Amino acid sequence: MSGEQGKKTLPNEQNADQVSAFLSQVANTPAVRSASGRGRLLFVMDATASREPSWDQACHLQAEMFHATDGLGGLEVQLVFFRGFGECKSSPWVASSHELVKRMTKVRCLGGRTQIRKILRHAIRETDNRPVNALVFVGDAFEEDIDNVCDIAGELGVRGVPAFVFQEGNDPIATRAFRQIAKLTGGAHCGFDLASAQQLKGLLSAVAVFAAGGRVALQDYSGKKGGAARLISDQMK
Repeated sequence: MSGEQGKKTLPNEQNADQVSAFLSQVANTPAVRSASGRGRLLFVMDATASREPSWDQACHLQAEMFHATDGLGGLEVQLVFFRGFGECKSSPWVASSHELVKRMTKVRCLGGRTQIRKILRHAIRETDNRPVNALVFVGDAFEEDIDNVCDIAGELGVRGVPAFVFQEGNDPIATRAFRQIAKLTGGAHCGFDLASAQQLKGLLSAVAVFAAGGRVALQDYSGKKGGAARLISDQMK
């Protein structure tokens, strides 16, 4: 794929403005506090065949989300994934990286179409049962009716659950859809590729800190860790 879409991956210097804008949106998104004191984060992954090369990498990256929130009361995460013919599953809520990795490593990618409508509906049900602070989605394609999905994304946005969408690759149809989902939920969209693991790790940690403690926590975190979180602090100033 060529053109501007091919440039929109995290490692490129030309993409610094996109990353900064993403982090700025995270910093300015209001956080809903959980009664348990822990942040609650839905971690949603496309497990169709095209994602197989990066699935194992994602298993390792997610550990940083828990480490980043240790001093904020911690994080509860529910893994949600879709694959194959209509298969869409969710795990119990877990409060440790070990438990999440154990569940992720049991999943194998399987060819099929995207089911983003289902995962947004699931997010609505979960937050109606008990407030969810944020949704992270990692995927590379979009194969559904955009108006239908956007309508549900708007419902999720009304409930105050921002979707932070990380796009692997440069598919233009996915880019347009993911940007709409992020906008309608009050979240943000950013691209990445397999060469950008370190930056993606920082971005995931930043979203986790937001989910657990809001903007004030992000500012404190940026002072200690720098990197992606420092960009958030700069934007807030």
